[in-house]
Amino acid sequence: MRVFVAGASGAVGRPTIRRLVAAGHEVVGTTRREERAAEIREVGAEAAVCDVLDAEALRKVVVAARPEVVIHALTALPERFDPKSDYLAATNRLREEGTRNLVTAAKAAGVRRVVAESVAFFYEPEGDWVKDEEAPLFRDPPGRFAAGRDALVSMERQVLEAEELEGVVLRFGWFYGPGTYYDRGGSVADEVEKRRYPVIGKGQGTFSHIHVDDAAAAYVAALDRGSPGIYNVVDDEPAPVREWLPVYAEALGAKPPRRVPAWLARLVAGKDLVATATTTRGASNAKAKRELGWQPEHPSWRQGFAESLRA
Repeated sequence: MRVFVAGASGAVGRPTIRRLVAAGHEVVGTTRREERAAEIREVGAEAAVCDVLDAEALRKVVVAARPEVVIHALTALPERFDPKSDYLAATNRLREEGTRNLVTAAKAAGVRRVVAESVAFFYEPEGDWVKDEEAPLFRDPPGRFAAGRDALVSMERQVLEAEELEGVVLRFGWFYGPGTYYDRGGSVADEVEKRRYPVIGKGQGTFSHIHVDDAAAAYVAALDRGSPGIYNVVDDEPAPVREWLPVYAEALGAKPPRRVPAWLARLVAGKDLVATATTTRGASNAKAKRELGWQPEHPSWRQGFAESLRA
């Protein structure tokens, strides 16, 4: 199968193109930077240097690639995660304008299916602590998360409602593994090592994690499995911060995280971060397992953190 991967040089894009090539697919991967094109070619894929915000250039590249399936793995997250900054701005633009350009190009190329990356941690923080795909997304997220939520809704609708295309949305959990914020040298790892990532309040915010290799495997599975629709792609063990954060710190070789009251964390880190740490809901992967035939190779962060951080 011919597959076009938009965002092939990212933390998820890299393992995705490796798995696609290993499975015998013909792959064209995009990157915005010429220096990253060599990495794409090294694993046996074709590289296309292209800015997806240039609609006409993208259309020409996709049409020339003649893909059957397009994978939308586009993000533009900064190197350092700073919840006080507008760190989602560039990614929001890709999810709205970039998705529009990519869907238009896919139609022009006669693509059958588009598989797009979304997130599984924007569910409305009410009721059960673990959500399936039918649960509503955040209705009124705090601060800058509001723009992020709007961009996600726009992206998902564009993919799912595109005429002439099968739209599949993969809602991923919090990424860990090579090239992520959780990797050694990543900003989350640095904060945990410096004991600046505390358990806030009761630490009940529930996170669903996913190793980047398992995310890549889900992309491969979704090429030709599952009906159009939304799938949570997360590991088997959603867990509150008070459970997973000490295990992650231990895997890093760091001291246990501090515990701070929510009122103090709001003063120091801001209300957005406190809301994430205390109200986030986890996600169920039952549908992805059942309909995509996908199984995570790292079923739990309990082992996955340590395995991913081994030197």
